[in-house]
Amino acid sequence: MVRHDLATITAGYHERIRRLALFDPLADLERKREKDRSGKYIDMKGLGLLTLLFFFEQKLMRQYKTGSKQLAAFIQEVTIDQYNLGANDYQHLARTLIDNFRPSTGIKRTYPFYNWETNKEEEIEYSILKTNGFNQEKNEQYYTLDDDGLELVFATKEFYSEFQLSINQLMLRKQLERGEFNGALRQINEMRVAVENIDERMLALKQEIQRSIVSEETFDRYKALLEDSYSRLQHEDDEFKELRQFVKETKERLYAKDIHRKEQKTYDLILTITRELEEVHYDHSRLLEQTLSLKNTTLITAQESLYYTGIEAFNFDYEITSRIISVPLPLETMKGVLHPFLTVEEERVWSPLSLFADQNIREDEQTDKQMTMIEAENSTDEDVREKELRKHYRKIMEEILAFIGDKQEVTLSQFFDYLTETNQSGLYTTRFFYEFWLILHQRSPVARGDMDHDEDGQSLLTEALYLLGDDTLVITEGKEVLNRYKRYSIQEMIIRLEES
Repeated sequence: MVRHDLATITAGYHERIRRLALFDPLADLERKREKDRSGKYIDMKGLGLLTLLFFFEQKLMRQYKTGSKQLAAFIQEVTIDQYNLGANDYQHLARTLIDNFRPSTGIKRTYPFYNWETNKEEEIEYSILKTNGFNQEKNEQYYTLDDDGLELVFATKEFYSEFQLSINQLMLRKQLERGEFNGALRQINEMRVAVENIDERMLALKQEIQRSIVSEETFDRYKALLEDSYSRLQHEDDEFKELRQFVKETKERLYAKDIHRKEQKTYDLILTITRELEEVHYDHSRLLEQTLSLKNTTLITAQESLYYTGIEAFNFDYEITSRIISVPLPLETMKGVLHPFLTVEEERVWSPLSLFADQNIREDEQTDKQMTMIEAENSTDEDVREKELRKHYRKIMEEILAFIGDKQEVTLSQFFDYLTETNQSGLYTTRFFYEFWLILHQRSPVARGDMDHDEDGQSLLTEALYLLGDDTLVITEGKEVLNRYKRYSIQEMIIRLEES
Protein backbone atom coordinates (compact mmCIF):
# COMPACT_ATOMS: atom_id res chain seq x y z
CA MET A 1 0.00 0.00 0.00
CA VAL A 2 1.36 3.39 -1.00
CA ARG A 3 1.86 5.75 1.90
CA HIS A 4 1.17 9.39 1.15
CA ASP A 5 3.19 12.33 2.42
CA LEU A 6 0.52 13.72 4.79
CA ALA A 7 2.67 16.64 5.90
CA THR A 8 2.91 17.88 2.33
CA ILE A 9 -0.79 17.41 1.62
CA THR A 10 -2.00 19.12 4.80
CA ALA A 11 0.59 21.95 4.69
CA GLY A 12 -1.10 25.35 4.87
CA TYR A 13 -4.44 23.82 5.87
CA HIS A 14 -5.18 26.71 8.27
CA GLU A 15 -4.75 29.32 5.53
CA ARG A 16 -6.90 27.38 3.07
CA ILE A 17 -9.72 27.07 5.59
CA ARG A 18 -9.40 30.78 6.38
CA ARG A 19 -10.01 31.60 2.73
CA LEU A 20 -13.07 29.32 2.69
CA ALA A 21 -14.32 30.88 5.93
CA LEU A 22 -14.50 34.28 4.22
CA PHE A 23 -17.44 32.97 2.16
CA ASP A 24 -19.38 32.00 5.32
CA PRO A 25 -21.21 35.41 5.60
CA LEU A 26 -22.53 34.94 2.06
CA ALA A 27 -23.80 31.46 3.02
CA ASP A 28 -25.56 32.96 6.07
CA LEU A 29 -27.28 35.48 3.81
CA GLU A 30 -28.43 32.71 1.49
CA ARG A 31 -30.29 31.08 4.38
CA LYS A 32 -32.25 34.27 5.16
CA ARG A 33 -35.83 34.21 3.81
CA GLU A 34 -36.57 37.90 3.24
CA LYS A 35 -39.60 38.83 1.09
CA ASP A 36 -40.71 42.01 -0.62
CA ARG A 37 -44.20 43.50 -0.31
CA SER A 38 -45.47 41.23 -3.10
CA GLY A 39 -44.29 38.09 -1.30
CA LYS A 40 -41.35 37.56 -3.66
CA TYR A 41 -38.19 36.14 -2.08
CA ILE A 42 -35.19 38.50 -2.11
CA ASP A 43 -31.79 37.27 -3.29
CA MET A 44 -29.93 38.12 -0.07
CA LYS A 45 -26.74 36.32 -1.11
CA GLY A 46 -26.60 38.31 -4.33
CA LEU A 47 -27.23 41.56 -2.46
CA GLY A 48 -24.46 40.59 -0.06
CA LEU A 49 -21.99 40.25 -2.91
CA LEU A 50 -23.19 43.53 -4.42
CA THR A 51 -22.66 45.17 -1.02
CA LEU A 52 -19.04 44.02 -1.00
CA LEU A 53 -18.52 45.34 -4.53
CA PHE A 54 -20.20 48.64 -3.58
CA PHE A 55 -17.87 49.20 -0.62
CA PHE A 56 -14.90 48.21 -2.80
CA GLU A 57 -15.81 50.77 -5.47
CA GLN A 58 -16.27 53.43 -2.79
CA LYS A 59 -12.80 52.59 -1.49
CA LEU A 60 -11.30 52.82 -4.97
CA MET A 61 -12.97 56.20 -5.55
CA ARG A 62 -11.84 57.43 -2.11
CA GLN A 63 -15.40 57.96 -0.87
CA TYR A 64 -14.82 57.39 2.83
CA LYS A 65 -18.19 58.60 4.17
CA THR A 66 -20.18 55.48 3.34
CA GLY A 67 -22.79 54.05 5.70
CA SER A 68 -26.19 52.38 5.76
CA LYS A 69 -27.87 55.43 4.17
CA GLN A 70 -25.60 55.34 1.12
CA LEU A 71 -25.89 51.55 0.88
CA ALA A 72 -29.71 51.78 1.00
CA ALA A 73 -29.66 54.26 -1.91
CA PHE A 74 -27.44 51.86 -3.87
CA ILE A 75 -29.75 48.87 -3.17
CA GLN A 76 -32.75 50.91 -4.28
CA GLU A 77 -31.00 51.83 -7.54
CA VAL A 78 -30.12 48.17 -8.22
CA THR A 79 -33.39 46.49 -7.22
CA ILE A 80 -36.03 49.06 -8.11
CA ASP A 81 -37.14 47.04 -11.17
CA GLN A 82 -36.93 43.64 -9.43
CA TYR A 83 -38.62 43.99 -6.05
CA ASN A 84 -41.57 45.88 -4.60
CA LEU A 85 -39.96 47.68 -1.65
CA GLY A 86 -40.46 50.91 0.28
CA ALA A 87 -37.97 53.39 1.73
CA ASN A 88 -37.97 51.67 5.13
CA ASP A 89 -37.42 48.29 3.45
CA TYR A 90 -34.26 49.52 1.71
CA GLN A 91 -32.92 50.85 5.01
CA HIS A 92 -33.78 47.54 6.73
CA LEU A 93 -31.96 45.56 4.04
CA ALA A 94 -28.89 47.82 4.25
CA ARG A 95 -28.77 47.44 8.02
CA THR A 96 -29.19 43.64 7.78
CA LEU A 97 -26.37 43.32 5.24
CA ILE A 98 -23.97 45.49 7.26
CA ASP A 99 -24.76 43.59 10.48
CA ASN A 100 -24.12 40.31 8.67
CA PHE A 101 -20.62 41.37 7.58
CA ARG A 102 -19.89 43.25 10.80
CA PRO A 103 -21.97 42.16 13.83
CA SER A 104 -23.48 45.06 15.79
CA THR A 105 -21.66 43.81 18.91
CA GLY A 106 -18.37 44.86 17.31
CA ILE A 107 -16.92 41.35 17.86
CA LYS A 108 -15.23 39.78 14.83
CA ARG A 109 -16.88 36.83 13.13
CA THR A 110 -15.47 33.41 14.01
CA TYR A 111 -15.23 30.10 12.16
CA PRO A 112 -14.46 26.92 14.21
CA PHE A 113 -12.79 24.01 12.40
CA TYR A 114 -10.53 21.00 12.94
CA ASN A 115 -6.98 21.58 11.72
CA TRP A 116 -5.75 18.36 10.07
CA GLU A 117 -2.25 19.77 9.90
CA THR A 118 -1.90 20.20 13.69
CA ASN A 119 -4.68 17.75 14.69
CA LYS A 120 -6.28 20.37 16.94
CA GLU A 121 -9.62 22.15 17.21
CA GLU A 122 -9.04 25.76 16.15
CA GLU A 123 -11.03 28.89 15.52
CA ILE A 124 -10.50 31.60 12.91
CA GLU A 125 -11.36 35.25 13.48
CA TYR A 126 -11.98 37.45 10.47
CA SER A 127 -13.46 40.88 9.73
CA ILE A 128 -15.18 41.82 6.47
CA LEU A 129 -16.23 45.40 7.33
CA LYS A 130 -14.77 47.82 9.84
CA THR A 131 -15.86 51.23 11.10
CA ASN A 132 -14.43 54.26 9.34
CA GLY A 133 -15.60 57.31 11.28
CA PHE A 134 -18.78 58.62 12.86
CA ASN A 135 -20.80 61.77 12.15
CA GLN A 136 -22.22 63.00 15.45
CA GLU A 137 -24.39 65.71 13.87
CA LYS A 138 -26.17 63.26 11.55
CA ASN A 139 -25.74 60.23 13.87
CA GLU A 140 -24.28 58.20 10.99
CA GLN A 141 -21.71 55.41 11.29
CA TYR A 142 -19.41 54.97 8.29
CA TYR A 143 -17.84 51.66 7.20
CA THR A 144 -15.13 50.42 4.85
CA LEU A 145 -13.77 47.05 3.74
CA ASP A 146 -11.33 45.41 6.16
CA ASP A 147 -8.36 43.34 4.94
CA ASP A 148 -10.43 40.14 4.91
CA GLY A 149 -13.19 41.96 3.02
CA LEU A 150 -10.72 43.04 0.37
CA GLU A 151 -9.48 39.47 0.05
CA LEU A 152 -13.05 38.22 -0.33
CA VAL A 153 -13.72 40.75 -3.09
CA PHE A 154 -10.54 39.74 -4.90
CA ALA A 155 -11.68 36.12 -4.73
CA THR A 156 -15.16 36.83 -6.11
CA LYS A 157 -14.65 39.40 -8.85
CA GLU A 158 -12.66 39.36 -12.05
CA PHE A 159 -11.21 42.83 -12.36
CA TYR A 160 -10.56 44.74 -15.53
CA SER A 161 -6.88 45.39 -16.13
CA GLU A 162 -7.32 49.15 -15.71
CA PHE A 163 -8.23 48.62 -12.04
CA GLN A 164 -5.10 46.56 -11.35
CA LEU A 165 -3.04 49.61 -10.36
CA SER A 166 -5.65 50.77 -7.84
CA ILE A 167 -5.70 47.29 -6.32
CA ASN A 168 -1.90 47.30 -6.09
CA GLN A 169 -2.01 50.66 -4.32
CA LEU A 170 -4.44 49.33 -1.73
CA MET A 171 -2.33 46.24 -1.13
CA LEU A 172 0.87 48.30 -0.88
CA ARG A 173 -0.60 50.48 1.86
CA LYS A 174 -1.67 47.40 3.84
CA GLN A 175 1.80 45.85 3.54
CA LEU A 176 3.50 49.06 4.65
CA GLU A 177 1.17 49.31 7.65
CA ARG A 178 2.11 45.75 8.64
CA GLY A 179 5.83 46.35 8.10
CA GLU A 180 6.06 43.79 5.30
CA PHE A 181 8.72 45.70 3.36
CA ASN A 182 9.82 42.79 1.14
CA GLY A 183 6.24 42.25 -0.01
CA ALA A 184 5.81 46.03 -0.47
CA LEU A 185 8.83 46.15 -2.78
CA ARG A 186 7.38 43.32 -4.85
CA GLN A 187 4.04 45.17 -4.97
CA ILE A 188 5.79 48.27 -6.35
CA ASN A 189 7.35 46.14 -9.08
CA GLU A 190 3.88 44.88 -10.01
CA MET A 191 2.69 48.50 -10.11
CA ARG A 192 5.51 49.30 -12.53
CA VAL A 193 4.32 46.50 -14.81
CA ALA A 194 0.75 47.82 -14.59
CA VAL A 195 1.92 51.34 -15.51
CA GLU A 196 3.84 49.94 -18.50
CA ASN A 197 0.73 48.08 -19.64
CA ILE A 198 -1.35 51.25 -19.42
CA ASP A 199 1.33 53.11 -21.40
CA GLU A 200 1.16 50.50 -24.17
CA ARG A 201 -2.64 50.70 -24.25
CA MET A 202 -2.44 54.51 -24.51
CA LEU A 203 -0.16 54.24 -27.54
CA ALA A 204 -2.50 51.72 -29.15
CA LEU A 205 -5.48 53.94 -28.34
CA LYS A 206 -3.80 56.94 -29.96
CA GLN A 207 -3.25 54.99 -33.18
CA GLU A 208 -6.79 53.64 -33.03
CA ILE A 209 -8.26 57.13 -32.64
CA GLN A 210 -6.34 58.43 -35.64
CA ARG A 211 -7.42 55.44 -37.71
CA SER A 212 -10.95 54.67 -36.55
CA ILE A 213 -12.84 57.95 -36.14
CA VAL A 214 -15.16 57.93 -39.12
CA SER A 215 -18.30 59.45 -37.58
CA GLU A 216 -19.49 61.70 -34.77
CA GLU A 217 -20.75 58.65 -32.83
CA THR A 218 -17.26 57.14 -32.86
CA PHE A 219 -15.80 60.47 -31.77
CA ASP A 220 -18.22 60.69 -28.80
CA ARG A 221 -17.38 57.12 -27.76
CA TYR A 222 -13.63 57.76 -27.72
CA LYS A 223 -14.17 61.07 -25.95
CA ALA A 224 -16.11 59.37 -23.13
CA LEU A 225 -13.43 56.65 -22.92
CA LEU A 226 -10.65 59.22 -22.54
CA GLU A 227 -12.57 61.18 -19.91
CA ASP A 228 -13.09 58.01 -17.85
CA SER A 229 -9.40 57.11 -18.18
CA TYR A 230 -8.29 60.59 -17.16
CA SER A 231 -10.59 60.57 -14.12
CA ARG A 232 -9.27 57.16 -13.00
CA LEU A 233 -5.65 58.27 -13.49
CA GLN A 234 -6.31 61.35 -11.38
CA HIS A 235 -7.64 59.17 -8.53
CA GLU A 236 -4.56 56.95 -8.82
CA ASP A 237 -2.29 60.00 -8.80
CA ASP A 238 -3.91 61.23 -5.57
CA GLU A 239 -3.33 57.81 -4.03
CA PHE A 240 0.33 57.91 -5.14
CA LYS A 241 0.77 61.23 -3.35
CA GLU A 242 -0.70 59.78 -0.15
CA LEU A 243 1.54 56.71 -0.45
CA ARG A 244 4.61 58.92 -0.87
CA GLN A 245 3.68 60.85 2.26
CA PHE A 246 3.04 57.60 4.15
CA VAL A 247 6.41 56.14 3.11
CA LYS A 248 8.14 59.38 4.09
CA GLU A 249 6.54 59.32 7.56
CA THR A 250 7.49 55.63 7.95
CA LYS A 251 11.10 56.38 7.03
CA GLU A 252 11.28 59.28 9.48
CA ARG A 253 9.75 57.15 12.23
CA LEU A 254 12.26 54.35 11.68
CA TYR A 255 15.11 56.84 11.62
CA ALA A 256 13.94 58.33 14.93
CA LYS A 257 14.06 54.85 16.47
CA ASP A 258 17.66 54.35 15.25
CA ILE A 259 16.54 51.49 13.01
CA HIS A 260 19.14 52.66 10.47
CA ARG A 261 21.78 51.57 12.98
CA LYS A 262 20.14 48.59 14.65
CA GLU A 263 18.58 47.01 11.53
CA GLN A 264 20.47 48.34 8.53
CA LYS A 265 18.78 45.89 6.15
CA THR A 266 15.28 47.02 7.12
CA TYR A 267 16.20 50.68 6.72
CA ASP A 268 17.82 49.98 3.32
CA LEU A 269 14.56 48.34 2.24
CA ILE A 270 12.50 51.41 3.13
CA LEU A 271 14.99 53.61 1.21
CA THR A 272 14.66 51.32 -1.81
CA ILE A 273 10.85 51.46 -1.52
CA THR A 274 10.99 55.27 -1.45
CA ARG A 275 13.17 55.42 -4.57
CA GLU A 276 11.19 52.82 -6.51
CA LEU A 277 7.85 54.43 -5.60
CA GLU A 278 9.11 57.81 -6.85
CA GLU A 279 10.06 56.26 -10.19
CA VAL A 280 6.69 54.54 -10.61
CA HIS A 281 4.88 57.75 -9.66
CA TYR A 282 6.91 59.69 -12.23
CA ASP A 283 6.03 57.18 -14.96
CA HIS A 284 2.38 57.32 -13.92
CA SER A 285 2.33 61.14 -14.05
CA ARG A 286 3.46 60.89 -17.67
CA LEU A 287 0.33 58.84 -18.35
CA LEU A 288 -1.75 61.79 -17.13
CA GLU A 289 0.03 64.06 -19.60
CA GLN A 290 -0.47 61.57 -22.43
CA THR A 291 -4.19 61.24 -21.69
CA LEU A 292 -4.60 65.02 -21.59
CA SER A 293 -2.71 65.28 -24.88
CA LEU A 294 -5.00 62.66 -26.42
CA LYS A 295 -8.03 64.65 -25.28
CA ASN A 296 -6.80 68.10 -26.37
CA THR A 297 -4.82 67.37 -29.53
CA THR A 298 -5.20 63.93 -31.05
CA LEU A 299 -8.96 63.69 -30.50
CA ILE A 300 -9.67 67.21 -31.77
CA THR A 301 -7.33 66.71 -34.73
CA ALA A 302 -9.18 63.52 -35.66
CA GLN A 303 -12.49 65.36 -35.48
CA GLU A 304 -11.20 68.18 -37.69
CA SER A 305 -9.83 65.60 -40.13
CA LEU A 306 -13.28 64.02 -40.22
CA TYR A 307 -14.82 67.42 -40.94
CA TYR A 308 -12.49 68.30 -43.81
CA THR A 309 -12.72 64.80 -45.24
CA GLY A 310 -16.49 65.28 -45.39
CA ILE A 311 -16.05 68.63 -47.16
CA GLU A 312 -13.64 67.21 -49.73
CA ALA A 313 -15.89 64.21 -50.34
CA PHE A 314 -18.94 66.41 -50.89
CA ASN A 315 -19.85 66.59 -54.57
CA PHE A 316 -22.01 69.67 -55.17
CA ASP A 317 -23.02 68.68 -58.70
CA TYR A 318 -24.11 65.22 -57.65
CA GLU A 319 -25.63 65.99 -54.23
CA ILE A 320 -27.41 69.24 -55.11
CA THR A 321 -27.53 70.07 -58.81
CA SER A 322 -28.43 66.65 -60.17
CA ARG A 323 -30.97 66.09 -57.39
CA ILE A 324 -32.78 69.35 -58.15
CA ILE A 325 -32.79 68.80 -61.91
CA SER A 326 -33.54 65.08 -62.05
CA VAL A 327 -36.08 64.76 -59.22
CA PRO A 328 -39.10 67.06 -59.21
CA LEU A 329 -39.34 68.51 -55.70
CA PRO A 330 -42.19 70.45 -54.10
CA LEU A 331 -41.55 74.14 -53.50
CA GLU A 332 -41.30 73.68 -49.71
CA THR A 333 -38.72 70.89 -50.11
CA MET A 334 -36.75 72.96 -52.64
CA LYS A 335 -36.44 75.77 -50.11
CA GLY A 336 -35.06 73.34 -47.53
CA VAL A 337 -32.46 71.98 -49.99
CA LEU A 338 -31.25 75.41 -51.12
CA HIS A 339 -31.42 77.22 -47.81
CA PRO A 340 -27.96 76.20 -46.46
CA PHE A 341 -26.31 77.53 -49.64
CA LEU A 342 -28.01 80.91 -49.72
CA THR A 343 -26.62 83.95 -47.93
CA VAL A 344 -28.61 86.74 -46.30
CA GLU A 345 -29.40 89.46 -48.81
CA GLU A 346 -27.43 92.65 -48.19
CA GLU A 347 -28.05 96.02 -49.86
CA ARG A 348 -26.27 99.29 -49.16
CA VAL A 349 -28.77 102.17 -48.96
CA TRP A 350 -28.84 105.59 -47.35
CA SER A 351 -31.68 107.19 -45.49
CA PRO A 352 -33.06 110.64 -46.35
CA LEU A 353 -33.11 111.33 -42.63
CA SER A 354 -29.30 111.51 -42.72
CA LEU A 355 -29.76 115.00 -44.26
CA PHE A 356 -31.05 116.21 -40.92
CA ALA A 357 -28.14 114.78 -38.92
CA ASP A 358 -25.65 117.07 -37.17
CA GLN A 359 -23.25 118.59 -39.69
CA ASN A 360 -19.61 119.51 -39.07
CA ILE A 361 -19.46 123.09 -40.37
CA ARG A 362 -16.12 124.89 -40.59
CA GLU A 363 -15.42 128.48 -41.51
CA ASP A 364 -13.19 129.09 -44.51
CA GLU A 365 -11.28 131.97 -43.00
CA GLN A 366 -8.23 131.05 -40.97
CA THR A 367 -8.07 132.02 -37.32
CA ASP A 368 -5.15 131.98 -34.98
CA LYS A 369 -5.17 129.02 -32.66
CA GLN A 370 -4.36 129.86 -29.08
CA MET A 371 -3.26 127.24 -26.58
CA THR A 372 -5.34 128.31 -23.60
CA MET A 373 -7.09 126.42 -20.82
CA ILE A 374 -10.84 126.15 -21.06
CA GLU A 375 -12.50 127.81 -18.09
CA ALA A 376 -15.10 125.79 -16.26
CA GLU A 377 -18.58 127.21 -16.27
CA ASN A 378 -20.77 127.38 -13.23
CA SER A 379 -23.13 124.44 -13.41
CA THR A 380 -26.26 125.70 -11.76
CA ASP A 381 -28.21 122.60 -12.80
CA GLU A 382 -25.75 120.40 -10.93
CA ASP A 383 -26.11 122.52 -7.78
CA VAL A 384 -29.87 122.18 -7.96
CA ARG A 385 -29.58 118.40 -8.32
CA GLU A 386 -27.28 118.16 -5.30
CA LYS A 387 -29.72 120.15 -3.21
CA GLU A 388 -32.53 117.86 -4.25
CA LEU A 389 -30.47 114.77 -3.33
CA ARG A 390 -29.62 116.20 0.10
CA LYS A 391 -33.31 116.85 0.63
CA HIS A 392 -34.31 113.32 -0.43
CA TYR A 393 -31.57 111.67 1.66
CA ARG A 394 -32.68 113.68 4.68
CA LYS A 395 -36.28 112.54 4.10
CA ILE A 396 -35.25 108.86 3.96
CA MET A 397 -33.22 109.21 7.17
CA GLU A 398 -36.16 110.86 8.96
CA GLU A 399 -38.45 108.02 7.98
CA ILE A 400 -36.05 105.22 8.94
CA LEU A 401 -35.33 106.82 12.35
CA ALA A 402 -39.07 107.22 12.96
CA PHE A 403 -39.61 103.58 11.99
CA ILE A 404 -36.80 102.24 14.19
CA GLY A 405 -37.98 104.06 17.29
CA ASP A 406 -37.20 101.88 20.30
CA LYS A 407 -36.51 98.73 18.26
CA GLN A 408 -33.10 97.13 18.49
CA GLU A 409 -32.91 96.43 14.75
CA VAL A 410 -35.11 96.35 11.65
CA THR A 411 -34.77 95.04 8.11
CA LEU A 412 -35.02 96.90 4.82
CA SER A 413 -37.99 94.74 3.78
CA GLN A 414 -39.84 95.86 6.94
CA PHE A 415 -39.02 99.47 6.03
CA PHE A 416 -40.55 98.87 2.58
CA ASP A 417 -43.75 97.64 4.28
CA TYR A 418 -43.74 100.69 6.56
CA LEU A 419 -43.50 103.08 3.60
CA THR A 420 -46.33 101.24 1.84
CA GLU A 421 -48.58 101.38 4.93
CA THR A 422 -47.92 105.13 5.40
CA ASN A 423 -48.69 105.84 1.71
CA GLN A 424 -45.08 106.76 0.95
CA SER A 425 -44.37 104.00 -1.55
CA GLY A 426 -43.30 106.63 -4.07
CA LEU A 427 -40.15 107.06 -2.02
CA TYR A 428 -38.73 103.69 -3.13
CA THR A 429 -39.67 104.06 -6.81
CA THR A 430 -36.74 106.41 -7.44
CA ARG A 431 -33.11 105.56 -8.00
CA PHE A 432 -31.74 107.81 -5.23
CA PHE A 433 -33.50 105.65 -2.59
CA TYR A 434 -31.41 102.63 -3.56
CA GLU A 435 -28.22 104.69 -3.97
CA PHE A 436 -28.71 105.99 -0.43
CA TRP A 437 -28.70 102.46 1.06
CA LEU A 438 -25.80 101.30 -1.09
CA ILE A 439 -23.66 104.23 0.09
CA LEU A 440 -24.56 103.67 3.75
CA HIS A 441 -23.89 99.93 3.52
CA GLN A 442 -20.51 100.59 1.91
CA ARG A 443 -19.51 103.07 4.68
CA SER A 444 -21.17 101.21 7.59
CA PRO A 445 -20.95 101.92 10.48
CA VAL A 446 -21.72 105.62 9.90
CA ALA A 447 -22.15 108.50 12.31
CA ARG A 448 -22.37 112.25 12.12
CA GLY A 449 -19.16 113.69 10.69
CA ASP A 450 -17.87 110.42 9.22
CA MET A 451 -18.50 111.24 5.55
CA ASP A 452 -16.03 112.92 3.19
CA HIS A 453 -16.73 116.59 2.45
CA ASP A 454 -16.44 118.70 -0.64
CA GLU A 455 -14.94 122.19 -0.85
CA ASP A 456 -17.92 123.80 0.89
CA GLY A 457 -17.60 121.46 3.87
CA GLN A 458 -20.77 119.66 2.78
CA SER A 459 -21.53 116.22 1.38
CA LEU A 460 -24.72 114.76 -0.04
CA LEU A 461 -25.34 112.91 3.26
CA THR A 462 -24.41 115.73 5.62
CA GLU A 463 -27.99 116.73 6.42
CA ALA A 464 -29.13 113.12 6.69
CA LEU A 465 -26.31 112.09 9.02
CA TYR A 466 -26.85 115.17 11.17
CA LEU A 467 -30.15 113.60 12.26
CA LEU A 468 -28.25 110.73 13.92
CA GLY A 469 -26.98 112.96 16.68
CA ASP A 470 -24.48 110.99 18.74
CA ASP A 471 -25.79 107.57 17.58
CA THR A 472 -24.21 105.23 15.03
CA LEU A 473 -26.04 103.49 12.20
CA VAL A 474 -24.84 99.93 11.47
CA ILE A 475 -25.99 98.20 8.25
CA THR A 476 -25.24 94.55 7.44
CA GLU A 477 -26.15 92.49 4.40
CA GLY A 478 -28.86 89.80 4.36
CA LYS A 479 -29.39 86.83 2.01
CA GLU A 480 -32.67 87.70 0.25
CA VAL A 481 -32.91 89.97 -2.82
CA LEU A 482 -35.75 92.52 -2.59
CA ASN A 483 -37.63 93.61 -5.71
CA ARG A 484 -40.49 95.82 -4.50
CA TYR A 485 -40.36 98.00 -7.61
CA LYS A 486 -40.00 96.46 -11.06
CA ARG A 487 -37.09 98.68 -12.17
CA TYR A 488 -34.84 98.18 -9.15
CA SER A 489 -33.73 95.37 -6.85
CA ILE A 490 -31.54 95.45 -3.75
CA GLN A 491 -30.06 93.02 -1.25
CA GLU A 492 -31.84 92.61 2.06
CA MET A 493 -30.20 94.72 4.80
CA ILE A 494 -30.32 94.62 8.60
CA ILE A 495 -30.38 98.12 10.08
CA ARG A 496 -29.32 98.70 13.69
CA LEU A 497 -29.06 102.00 15.59
CA GLU A 498 -26.42 101.92 18.33
CA GLU A 499 -26.27 104.51 21.04
CA SER A 500 -22.90 106.03 21.83
